[in-house]
Amino acid sequence: MTRDDRLPRDAQSILELAARSMFDLFANASEGMLLVDRHARVVWINDQYRRFLPALGFDREEDFVGQPVSNVVHNTQMHRVLETGKPILIDLLTNRAGTFVVTRIPLRDEAGDVLGVLGIVLFDHPETTLQPLITKFARLEQDLNDARRELAHQRRSKYTFASFVGTSAAAVEVKRQARRAALSSSPVLLLGETGTGKELLAHAIHAASPRAGRPFVSVNMAAVPETLLEAEFFGVAPGAYTGADKKGRDGKFKLADGGTLFLDELGDMPMAMQVKLLRALQEGEIEPLGSNQLVPFDVRVVAATSRDLPLMVREGRFREDLYYRLNVLPIRVPPLRERQSDVPLLIEALCEDIAARGGGPQLEFGPEAQALLAAQAWRGNIRELRNVLEQLALRTDSALIDAAQVDEVLREAGLPALAPVRETPPAAPARQDALRPLAEQIAELERRAIAQALAATGGNRSAAAKLLGISRASLYDRLSTLDGLSEIPASV
Repeated sequence: MTRDDRLPRDAQSILELAARSMFDLFANASEGMLLVDRHARVVWINDQYRRFLPALGFDREEDFVGQPVSNVVHNTQMHRVLETGKPILIDLLTNRAGTFVVTRIPLRDEAGDVLGVLGIVLFDHPETTLQPLITKFARLEQDLNDARRELAHQRRSKYTFASFVGTSAAAVEVKRQARRAALSSSPVLLLGETGTGKELLAHAIHAASPRAGRPFVSVNMAAVPETLLEAEFFGVAPGAYTGADKKGRDGKFKLADGGTLFLDELGDMPMAMQVKLLRALQEGEIEPLGSNQLVPFDVRVVAATSRDLPLMVREGRFREDLYYRLNVLPIRVPPLRERQSDVPLLIEALCEDIAARGGGPQLEFGPEAQALLAAQAWRGNIRELRNVLEQLALRTDSALIDAAQVDEVLREAGLPALAPVRETPPAAPARQDALRPLAEQIAELERRAIAQALAATGGNRSAAAKLLGISRASLYDRLSTLDGLSEIPASV
């Protein structure tokens, strides 16, 4: 082998030769070159680049050179290379002149400081020169956009205030309060028994708020194991622990950023998690599991519970400071027994939904069947009513439901079927001297209601108290004060 003495042997000389050779190669083989200084102004273009000027909107080179590069080349990333000092070796650039494959290389002085950036157009018309790569890129981009749209659709609120069916005074009032809450950014606390529609109202508040276009993210405290709650809320940093996703995982706060975070079954939150949640709400930032970086967030919190939070605070099972942090706009969602006039409307809406989901005919109820349903106490509220309606839809071949079918399902479900209150025909106007005091009329109504509940439960006073929605002590108090009831024997 012969030795070529013209080749350098030291690293610096090799790099200089390689740089000079590469520059000559790019200058001759590329479609154009552009140089910007450390202030991101264009200071030079080569002959090949000049042919792009008319498409970019410039007749003269003097009007192009000297301008900030972001003003004359749309979608450029030259300023990014200046800020980071890192090259972008392969990229697609699209602007008015077309679509190009480009590379961007930072130029440094002897001290290592970035003096400027050299941009090189490697190919124009990449749709022909790089067809396989472009096709794959376009397909991946389409898949990403489809996934983003699907995720955005899943994170949208499902219900509006129109979904909260009811025209009773109690239903109208709770919707009025919720509409006012939607206009605020303060936390909302929805209180009420299970099955009353608290989650539906949370969706509706989000849909009517200025955040309606952003995500609605829900967390059910009772459904997530205590050991996973922190990761569920705050996310996990890449490689935080053995088996963790190498890319990390966003928590609910991050997913809900800009939108609404719904905390369902708040009363089931462990005490340790309450401390971390309070800090996050106070500071407006979270720390993902396994990370030492604080991440700011912007969410509106709506919480819901069927538990007695003030009692839990007094017993030390719920933090008082977190309770006051969330109990800014409390809304009590009334149970179904306080809005029995809404039962016919709810039956119609629920039967329509059941038919749409199951593909069968929509159930219709005769007057007696509807009155029997309206008379029940519905301890499970709307959820329990829906369950009974679904049983009726599956057990009957006829779309018309009568009172006997309703009574059978109620009894087999273990629900004491309260007899419907019979409406009496309007009486002739009474003489003034025949009217009784209001207290006597109220006492008579209470007597009739308690007697009916005791009859339905076979004298079981605990069960009767639950049907009436009062405590057992209150029932005993009324039994002792209302004439004709103290003699009724008790089974329990």
